[in-house]
Parts: sequence; C-alpha cells; structure tokens
Amino acid sequence: MSLKVPKANNIQLFKDGYKHISGLEDAVLRNIQAVNELSDLVRTSFGPNGRNKLLINHLGKLFVTSDAATIIREIEVVHPAAKLLVMASQAQEQEMGDATNTVLIFAGELLKKAEHLLIMGLHPSEVIKGYELASTRALAELEKLSTSSLASPLNLSSLAIAVKPSIASKQYGQEDTLAALVAEAALAVMPENPKNFNVDNVRVVKIMGGSLAGSKVVQGMVFGREPEGHIKRVAKAKVAVYTCGLDIAQTETKGTVLIKNADEMLNFTRGEEKHMEKIFKEIADSGVKVIVAGSSVGELALHYLDRFNIAVLKVLSKFELRRLCRVVNATPLARIGAPTPEEAGSVDIFECIEVGGDRVTVLRQLGPGDEAEGFDPSAPGEKTRTATIVLRGATTNHLDDLERAVDDGVNVIKSLLKDPRLVPGAGATELELAKRIEQYGAGLRGLAQHAVKRYAQALEVVPRTLAENALGGAEGNEVVSRLWAKHEQAGGEAWGVDVEKETDGTLSATEYKILDPLAAKSWAIKLATEAATSVLAVDSIIMSKPAGGPKIPQQAGNWDED
Repeated sequence: MSLKVPKANNIQLFKDGYKHISGLEDAVLRNIQAVNELSDLVRTSFGPNGRNKLLINHLGKLFVTSDAATIIREIEVVHPAAKLLVMASQAQEQEMGDATNTVLIFAGELLKKAEHLLIMGLHPSEVIKGYELASTRALAELEKLSTSSLASPLNLSSLAIAVKPSIASKQYGQEDTLAALVAEAALAVMPENPKNFNVDNVRVVKIMGGSLAGSKVVQGMVFGREPEGHIKRVAKAKVAVYTCGLDIAQTETKGTVLIKNADEMLNFTRGEEKHMEKIFKEIADSGVKVIVAGSSVGELALHYLDRFNIAVLKVLSKFELRRLCRVVNATPLARIGAPTPEEAGSVDIFECIEVGGDRVTVLRQLGPGDEAEGFDPSAPGEKTRTATIVLRGATTNHLDDLERAVDDGVNVIKSLLKDPRLVPGAGATELELAKRIEQYGAGLRGLAQHAVKRYAQALEVVPRTLAENALGGAEGNEVVSRLWAKHEQAGGEAWGVDVEKETDGTLSATEYKILDPLAAKSWAIKLATEAATSVLAVDSIIMSKPAGGPKIPQQAGNWDED
C-alpha cells in the first residue's frame, strides 16, 4: 500500500502558449503519419516511369519535374519529423547528387513497417536496435554485390553506360542522347588525375528553340550573348576582368555650367574623353586583348576599346564571372585601369560562334588533342578546362529539367571516380539485400528479429515502386513476386524490374547494363536508416509559441487623417 501524496494539479512547467505532445499515439504515430505523407508524395516520381510534379513555389516560379531533390527543395515542409527526412535527402544530394528519392521512399517505408510493430506493443528502442543491426548487415552485404566497376582508362562508352540509369530516371527515353553529352563533356575536362575532377567544370547553357537532338558539347565556357564590340575572335589573349562599369565616372556634384562661346562648347567634354582614352591606352599597352565586364559598358568606352582592338564581353551573373575568373586565371578588378601581370588572366581562344541561330561567345583553353589550334604539348601545368553542354529544347521548363538530369549525370561520374564499383540497378540490388536480410533476421533471437524482418520488407519498396510506376498496382505486385522467385534461384542476384515490360516484367540488370554506383546506394541506406531511427526515437514534441508580437491592427481609412 503506497502512501498517497496530495498532488498539486496546476504546476506550470512551460511558458504560456507552449504545446507539449507526448506518448506513442500522440507523438510517435503522428510523426510516422507525417513522414508517410511526404514519402507517398515523391513515391510516384520514382524511377524512369515516375510522374512529374507541377510545383509553383512561393515566388510564383513554375517547376515541372520528377527530381525528388528539386521537389522537396521547392515545397516548404514544416512538419518537424518530415523535415528530418528532407534533411537526410538533402545530405544525399550533396554527397552523391543522385538517389535522393531512394532515401525518402526507403525511410518512409521503414517507418510504415515500424508502425505495425509499435502498435503490437514493441518498444521503439527495440525497433531501433533491430533497424541498426539490419542496416549494418545490409551495408556489409552490399559490398559483396558489386558486379563490375568503371573501366580504368576512362572512355566515352563506359562513362555513358554508367550515367545512363541516373539520367533515365529523370528523362526517360532521352537518356542515350543525354548520357553521351554528359560523358563527352566530362571526358573533355577530365584532369590527369581523375580524382581531381571538378563538377563545376561541366557547365550547362540553355538555348530555347530546336529540340534535344540539336544539343552539343562545346569545349570551353559558353556565354549566351555576343561580344559587345566589333572584335569577335581573338587567339592567345591576355584577359582582364572588371566588376565595375566601364564608363566615364560621373562627377559628384551636378553643377550648372555657363558656356560663353563655341570653343568652350567643343572643349566641354574633351577632358573626360582624353582621360578615358588614356586609361584604355594603358590597358591596351599592358597587352590585354580581351576585357570581361561585370556591369555596364559605356558608348565612349566601347568606341576606344574598338579602336585599340580589344574584345569586350559582358557577363552579368556573379557566379559566371567567378567561374570565368577561375578558367582564365584572372583576378576580378573593381577599378578601371591596367591590370598587373598577376591580375591578368589568359585565354587561348575567344570566339563568337552560332548555335542554332543564336550567337554565343566561347572562351576556351586548349588541351591535349588541340594541336591543330596551336596547343603546345610541352607547355607547363594543367589549365582549368571547361566544357559546356549547350542544351536545346522547346520550353524553359523542359530545359530546366534537362539541366537537372545533366547535373545528376555529372555527379554520378564524380562519385564513380571516387569509388568505381557498380551494382545491378532496376531494384535488383535492393531485392537481393531484402532476401539476405530476411535470412539474417530469421537466425536472430529476441525481439530485434521482428524489426530486422520488417527492414527486409521495407527494402522491397524500391523494386515495388519501380514496378508500380511502370505497370500499375496489381501488375506491379505480380512482378515483385516473380522477382522473388528469380532471386531464390542460384545466381539470380541481378534480376530487376523491366520497366519497358518486354516479357514478364523482369530482366537481368547486368545484361541490360542498368548499373548504379555502389557508393550512392550505401549512402542512401545509411541516411534513410538514420532518418527513420531518429524519428522513432522521438517520444515527445514540445513546441514553443511562435515568435513575433501581436499583429498590428489594420487601421480603417487614410492614416493622414489621424
């Protein structure tokens, strides 16, 4: 018999306006529900047959895309548990640039499966323990599943095959064209040591009009405008980059000038012109042949620059200007004047070419293979070389989406240069892992085994979603069971979903060259498991009152009358 102590029932722990939700029903299950909403939202966009989402963000910009990273970046998720998932998926985007959707779907599925266990009465910590065991095992098994890796001396066809699956999941039906473009561009900028490959050196310029077939890779950096002056082509030139306007400096004070006779009238602006000419003469004398201006170029300045045979290009985007400085190795100057030898950069070729009726300017550094242009193989050091993929398409939305696909492709190449191992795609790897973890779970004792088995079932979501998006729900289920049968046989590890539905909806991923980077898969499994376990580990939500004082009452009438 315990002693009854009278309890004060009005102890206030938090400030007014705080919300405190705790317990299984209120906190955990509601969090899981929120996460499910999110993962169901992006689930239909998974894989080559994923549907597009049409998003209009808070600025009214329109996005039509099936790229999960873009979708979750543009919708502002406020639910704290769903935010955890979004963060995991963004970490995947930064790390690998691909498989962001996998993280969302898989983490969502893990929580869905956990829900049953929690309702049956398992404690969240048991589920977490089981998931962590399963995740460790999955990563260990994944290491054994690598069937091939990126060919060591890199070549076009092997790179194209490697990026095809990631591009197909964004732009299905055009992956061959895009993969070839990405591979060509990546090879063009590949440094001697591929580990130093910089994603930033593959640029995309979108030119409206035409169709994807008109896209091409241009060596060098492409700007979608013509040079300002008359000079359209320069070779082996010194470059100066100015962030300030090239124009007559306006005087501080605006005064009234009284002009008494014609001579004064003529000489009125002569001083400024002389000064201007002097500045540009100094620039020309220092050997500069190309000027890149970050803002306006005045009429008079242009006149003198043309006289001194200096080409002028306007680059209005700060990011582009920064990249350009890296390519030509120049220091951006904030004042007009001749650059010092350290501040000036150099460019091998500056020219204006036509792409599909639009004039564009190309700056490029020569590299091995450009001997005809005058490349000197004995020249010291590597220059920063860039390649630009000029994309053509009918609408800006489509072009934006093509650009996203290209970005993914380039990121996949980068991750493969770090870790060249490839595993079968098309959901084959996930199903094989599911099978192996199922077996591992069957051998465990204790409550954790239930969670391990649920983990295995959750892995099945990848092939299932692929099948459902391609073939519809009922058919998708049949395909998944056929896959299980294939994987039960010896040597069936590489069987995945055939989204084209040629035969029975299954295919051997290695035969069809559908391969995914191993590193992206292992990151996705790691991040998804972490996100899911951190949602499960939450047992109460304490929300403070939103900041900001009372709203200002709207006054009626005109405030002037007060």
